Amino acid sequence: MVEPSNSKGAPEPAVEASVLVAARRAKLEALRRELSMEPYGRRVDGLMTLADARAKFREEAHAAHEKDPSSDSRESAKVAGRVMQHRDLGKLVFLWLRDSSGDLQVSVSKSQVAPPVWELAKRLDYGDWVVAEGPVGRTQKGEVCIWARSVEIHAKSLSPPPEKFHGLHDPELRYRRRYVDMYANPETVRTFSLRSRIVSSVRRFMERSGFMEVETPMMQPVAGGAAARPFVTHHNALGIPLFLRVAPELYLKRLLVGGLPRVFEINRNFRNEGVDRSHNPEFTMMEAYEAFGDCWSMLELTESLVHELAREIAEAGASAGTSAGALGSAGAGANSGAGSKSTHLPFGELSIDYSRPFRRVRYGELFEQCFGFPMEDAAKVRAEAQRRHVPDAARKDHWLLVDHLFEEHAEKFVDKAKPTFITDYPAAISPLTRPNPASPHLAERWDLFIGGMEIGPAYTELNDPDVQLAKFTEQLAGIDDEAKTFRTVDEDFLEALRVGMPPAGGLGLGIDRLVMLLANQPSIRDVILFPLMRPQ
Repeated sequence: MVEPSNSKGAPEPAVEASVLVAARRAKLEALRRELSMEPYGRRVDGLMTLADARAKFREEAHAAHEKDPSSDSRESAKVAGRVMQHRDLGKLVFLWLRDSSGDLQVSVSKSQVAPPVWELAKRLDYGDWVVAEGPVGRTQKGEVCIWARSVEIHAKSLSPPPEKFHGLHDPELRYRRRYVDMYANPETVRTFSLRSRIVSSVRRFMERSGFMEVETPMMQPVAGGAAARPFVTHHNALGIPLFLRVAPELYLKRLLVGGLPRVFEINRNFRNEGVDRSHNPEFTMMEAYEAFGDCWSMLELTESLVHELAREIAEAGASAGTSAGALGSAGAGANSGAGSKSTHLPFGELSIDYSRPFRRVRYGELFEQCFGFPMEDAAKVRAEAQRRHVPDAARKDHWLLVDHLFEEHAEKFVDKAKPTFITDYPAAISPLTRPNPASPHLAERWDLFIGGMEIGPAYTELNDPDVQLAKFTEQLAGIDDEAKTFRTVDEDFLEALRVGMPPAGGLGLGIDRLVMLLANQPSIRDVILFPLMRPQ
């Protein structure tokens, strides 16, 4: 039974999926009954990618074979791929296979294969996984292909492919059925290949910069390290509540206490908060801590890292969904000057310039630029908050109002096309940060913004246990009663500080958002393989 198709070979949308599934199941049974073939295969050795097979084509060998078919010097290739197109021309069957490296045509001639192989080739469906082997040549129309000597089926696809051959376009379906999205849309595979290369380059950069990669607990007895709502679970054997971590910060600092001078971790964080273009409940962060550093040493580290990643991607032509190429030379000491290489990459309608130095602007300057008065003016801040209908503006702490107004309005004054460090945040909203000695109401903290998104903050870390306890207590006093049910002071961390933590710089870098920027993807769901979705 042949699936009804349109001119491009795709199933008509009007055809019921159940009919197509029934047809595919009938083919499955026919392969077993009539051809004695098992449609779900086993191990195969000697495979190469479709791209490598295509590269085996040699014009001189093809021309020699055309002149004398009895003498074949063409190189042979064995490949595996998913059938993306299928065309039966009577005595020739053309298959277009796809793997993670691209597409390649496989041509099957009735005269060149055994009868069971020919019958199999005629009965294949879109989505079937096959293994083909034969010499690499060219069709009469000039298409590089494998002229198959053998074809085997190794996984029969029982689910019909997307309605349109040229891709699965509905974002909801793409995220829910990523396994279909990946084979229907080669762009998706390129994006996640680029993500893998970026993470590998970040890891190599940090190691070359003298940082040791570590792993800290994902389940924690105290929800600490960031002011975010955690996911709560329960450990039955120990009979205790646990929290999926919102940040690894307090454990990484414990390692500084223990004597490790430079540590970093790339791993998942979990926050029970909203979902939008740049937020997912579970996300990947890199956090790094350097003993005897500060927020400014972390600024140099971050600027160098982001600049080098962007420069390498720009040089490889990895923009707007093309392959990243080799990302591996980023490392410590790579400090090429601004403008020495092309460092412009697209992000939507923007062209972001990653040349060094990145822009630096003070938090208070942006606030005053937006509102026309300094953030220290409590009366004007409260009046502005009430005018803009900030919840509980009449009673809320002054600095919390400043923070709310800044996030909602002043951040928009940052040039999206220029990576910008916003420095000198209010100390009251930075409870884990060392205050500026000259201006104690300010913290030694910065946040990096690129493309309208916060990419990550850095801090000069507090290491005075008494000051840290006071900050924790102050922070708890400012949250609502519901939040107090799962946020408590981490007494063990305070004890670690009493043992003695060296002065340090700390950094958090949002890997998902960084990949969004460098891969030119508009949503965080486009760079997370399996984003959290509401059940259907």
